[in-house]
Amino acid sequence: MTKTPLHVILDGDPGLDDAVAWLLALASPELKVLGVTTVHGNVDLSLTTRNAGVTLALGKSTDVPVYAGADRPLIRELMGAAAVHGDTGLPANGLPDPYREPEAEHAVNYLIRAAREQPGEVTLIATGPLTNVALAFRMEPALPQLLREVMWMGGSTAHGNRTPAAEFNVLADPHAADVVFRSGAALRMVGLNVTMQCVATPDRVEALRQLGTPVGLACAEMLTFYAAAYRRRYNLSGGALHDPLAVAAVLWPDLLTWQAMHVEVDTHEGADLGRTVCDLYGVTGKPANARVAVGVDDPTFFSRLLERLSRF
Repeated sequence: MTKTPLHVILDGDPGLDDAVAWLLALASPELKVLGVTTVHGNVDLSLTTRNAGVTLALGKSTDVPVYAGADRPLIRELMGAAAVHGDTGLPANGLPDPYREPEAEHAVNYLIRAAREQPGEVTLIATGPLTNVALAFRMEPALPQLLREVMWMGGSTAHGNRTPAAEFNVLADPHAADVVFRSGAALRMVGLNVTMQCVATPDRVEALRQLGTPVGLACAEMLTFYAAAYRRRYNLSGGALHDPLAVAAVLWPDLLTWQAMHVEVDTHEGADLGRTVCDLYGVTGKPANARVAVGVDDPTFFSRLLERLSRF
């Protein structure tokens, strides 16, 4: 008997690793992508929205709508990551134009509508700042319980990457992340403590290139660009596959080791702004509000990613 696909919405700020993540989702029959919602982040909203359409076109997806969302954080000033993702967010040659224009409906309204139409059935995979999600939770207080799950790539049990304390997706809107972690939603967090173990090394990039398909060649080119920043900043041989791991966590949760814990987001101005304070040992006595990834089977993850991308 064929298993019914899991209904998902992809929310993010593409971005190089977002594009690879969304292609993984599109290539996976276990998932039905209902729609894509875009947010500020790696580059500004106009670019993340166009990049969403480009990614869908690269994946030959003609029927997935794109909804533009928040163009700035709830409170803080806008920040970006063009130094990592390039001025356009998708620096690769020969990428297709989007098949269709973004929808008129705002991403936040779409998230609420989609969850109301399929209560308990929609998984939201968020791979950028959580501004859209927080706004939707504030507009519809029942939304955290209407969603099946929120899977978020962001934060860390330990270190940051934009500052010593904070991962980029949190720091880009810490107040939004705070809303989501306080919401009571079924929430899983895939943070730097696991994603930095999943590196697109030169041999992995070459394996993508050897696919010889438009998707394989584009992913190889994008990850080659991405690798330069990781060599400079982290002395790694390639870029970390942050966002693809969040999609993989929905597809194959057993690839990761999970721990239920209480997570707080530091929203105070200072050196710890945007830190995800993870109570690994339960010392606060506060109830768990998230399942946090604490380990990953990296070789199996990449082999499955490669196999799925080979299907295009």
